[in-house]
Amino acid sequence: MKVSGFTIIKNAIIHDYPVLEAIQSVLPLCDEFIVNVGQSDDKTLELIQSIDSTKIKIYETIWDQNLRKGGSVLAVETDKALANVSNDTDWCFYIQSDEVLPEKYHDAVVIAMKKHLTNENVDGLLFKYLHFYGSYEYIASSSSWYKNEIRVIRKNNSIFSYKDAQGFRKKPNEKLSVKEIDAFIYHYGWVKDPRLMQNKQKYFQKLWHDDDWIEKHVQKGEYFDYSGIDSLNKFNDVHPSVMQKRIKEKNWEFDFDLTMNKISLKDNLKDFMKKHFGLDFNYKNYKII
Repeated sequence: MKVSGFTIIKNAIIHDYPVLEAIQSVLPLCDEFIVNVGQSDDKTLELIQSIDSTKIKIYETIWDQNLRKGGSVLAVETDKALANVSNDTDWCFYIQSDEVLPEKYHDAVVIAMKKHLTNENVDGLLFKYLHFYGSYEYIASSSSWYKNEIRVIRKNNSIFSYKDAQGFRKKPNEKLSVKEIDAFIYHYGWVKDPRLMQNKQKYFQKLWHDDDWIEKHVQKGEYFDYSGIDSLNKFNDVHPSVMQKRIKEKNWEFDFDLTMNKISLKDNLKDFMKKHFGLDFNYKNYKII
C-alpha cells in the first residue's frame, strides 16, 4: 500500500501557519509528501526545504490572483498538488497548512486504509474535527463549525478539489462515497497572536471577495477581536507532540467565560433536533456508506 501526502502553502511565515507541524503530523504515514509552494513574500520555500526528509517533494507555483471569488484559487492549487502525486499511489492524505493529525490516531488511519484498500466503492475516509479558537485551551462548540471532512482520498483522476478546497468531489460533480473513521483532525486556523490574526483575515478574505466587500466587512484595527465568538468549550486533552513547541511559545492571552452563550436561536434549534431526534442539518459534501 502506497500513501502520498499533499498540501499547498504560501506566505507561511508572514501569517504564522503551522505548516511544518501539519506536514510532520502526517509524514510518518506517507511514502512521499507533495508540497506545492506558492510564490511568497517571505521565506516559505526555505521553510519547507528545511524539513529533513527524503519523502518531501517540493513544487513551486504561482497563484492566479484573478481567482478571488469563493476561494477558487485554493482548489486550483490543491488540484495542482494532487496531480503531482505518484501514479502508483493507493491513498492520498490531504492536510491543510493549519491542520494537524494527532499521533494517537495514526494506527486508526492505517487500519482504515488497509481495510478499504480493495473496495473501489470507497472514495475516501471521513475525519472528525476539533476547531481551536482564541488560544490552545478552547474549542468551538456551536453547530456553525463543520464537524467532519474528507482528508484521505483514493488515487483517482476523477477526484478533484471542491470550491475553496475544504473537501473533494468526483467528476462530473458527484459527492464522494466515504467511510467514517474514528480519528480527529485538529484545526488551528483560529489560534494566533491577535495582530497576526488580523493581518491573516485581511489577506485571506482577498481569496474570496473583492476590495469593496473587504472594506465593508473585515473589522478594522491592529488586533483581531476574538470576543465575538458564540460559544466555546474547554479543551481537556493533550495536544499533538508536533505542536508542543509552538504552544510553549504562545505570547498572548485569551480568556473566555464558558457560561456565555451567543448561539443563535436557529443554531440552538438545530442542536436540539440533533440531540433529541438525531436530525443533522449540517452541510455534508460527502455520502457516508
